[in-house]
Amino acid sequence: MEPILQQLAEKALPLEVDSKLKGIEQMIVAVDGTLLPALPKMLWALWLDDEHRAAKLHLEFDIIKSIPTRANVTDANANEKDNLRKSLSKNKFYILDAGYGQYSLFEDIRKADSNFLARLKDNAVWQTIEEKAITESDRLAGVQRDMVVQLGSPQCQDDLSTPVRVIEIYHRGSSNRPRLSRVSSKKTFRTTDSDYTMLLVTDRMDLSAEIIALLYRNRWQIELFFRWFKCILGCNHLLSLSENGVALQVYCALIASMLITLWTGRKPTKRTFEMLCYHFMGWADDEELFDHIEKLQQADNKKSIN
Repeated sequence: MEPILQQLAEKALPLEVDSKLKGIEQMIVAVDGTLLPALPKMLWALWLDDEHRAAKLHLEFDIIKSIPTRANVTDANANEKDNLRKSLSKNKFYILDAGYGQYSLFEDIRKADSNFLARLKDNAVWQTIEEKAITESDRLAGVQRDMVVQLGSPQCQDDLSTPVRVIEIYHRGSSNRPRLSRVSSKKTFRTTDSDYTMLLVTDRMDLSAEIIALLYRNRWQIELFFRWFKCILGCNHLLSLSENGVALQVYCALIASMLITLWTGRKPTKRTFEMLCYHFMGWADDEELFDHIEKLQQADNKKSIN
């Protein structure tokens, strides 16, 4: 199934993205994992203890084309960092959440002739080498500091052999209602549930801090895809008890999603999925389905003109 995903990914065209990202020649991929609740009989999917079972989907998601490019199904206890390490390839820009914040993994990505952008946990330490200037565009993107550092304590600095950039970004939420503060291992400092400061680390020295912030903001696309994958495609309910059966269900759903993207030339939506289901059940004819696709394309054309 993996070769099929790769073949479909090669056929997909870039979707509409921020023009500031078009100059990055690498494949920009967000990487993350998500849990799929499993049935009590699925002993291979033991998780936490004897009372909990789950499978885990490890996914690479092309941000520019808005499609999955690699998938792997394991039990829920499988290590996400080790799973990524086994599949590293060259000329990719890996966008990672704080759960992948392992310095030796960053080094392995560099050795694979790729680059990384990841979120640092709040206990990260470093030695500052240089403070880079902040432009007005950087400030508008929420950037507060841009530093070249030697990451890690003296005991683990060998895990990452070269200096990297650490960028501090302040995120202001949309809610005006004050909320109780709480601590999160993924946030550097949190004042409310919607306002916080986060640290990003990357080995790309040539990109502006504004672009780095924009890249990480686009990582959220993989979270939206997980929601589509579970809630619309129905993969929150597993149909098989075996690991191979679960993998087959997952790959079928991913391929179906990619085919919709290839056909419509846009991100799949709940309405498009419903129209396809109606068509397969005989509740909508070819004319109604093609009319729906045509309206989507017309809407995209109007948006591009404006």
